[in-house]
Amino acid sequence: MSGSADLVTPALLLSLGLFAIGVVGVFLRRNVITVFMCVELMLNAVNLAFVAFSRWRGTLDGQVLVFFVLTVAAAEAAVGLAIIIAAQRNKDTLDLDAFNLLKW
Repeated sequence: MSGSADLVTPALLLSLGLFAIGVVGVFLRRNVITVFMCVELMLNAVNLAFVAFSRWRGTLDGQVLVFFVLTVAAAEAAVGLAIIIAAQRNKDTLDLDAFNLLKW
């Protein structure tokens, strides 16, 4: 069990770094596509953490959760990109500040 525990710490640190990059990208970027990619980066960072914890515990629970997260991420990517394309055609820009479609 100690051999797998030695591999968990670097994976969790990488996961933390990727998640932090994603959070910074979501808060600092103004392009919709870049923000969308940062959200996907955060989802993949969480997947890496699930796999690391699953390896540490010696079960397959993390891999099952990763499967579900990837399924939701694929659906989110399809619907999200469709919404982004429709909004871009309406506003002719990809700047987040220009998308106030839900405001009265």
